[in-house]
Amino acid sequence: MAGYYDIVLGLIPLALLGITAALTVVGASVTTAVPVGAVVAIGLIGHAMFVNAPTDSPAAGRPARSNQSPLNAD
Repeated sequence: MAGYYDIVLGLIPLALLGITAALTVVGASVTTAVPVGAVVAIGLIGHAMFVNAPTDSPAAGRPARSNQSPLNAD
């Protein structure tokens, strides 16, 4: 199942190319359409990084580690 960050990674090029193409078809110049698509893509990246930021919580199904020192493999 696709998670939030998988969807964001798919939407970034889709927003950049799709919005640019849509605005070009509507009649906007490419010089205007590309920055508008880029602003939307940057907005998606910013949302994923700062608004819905990844956390260091343990993964589902894995027990959380206690405050033990790391294991020495030697």
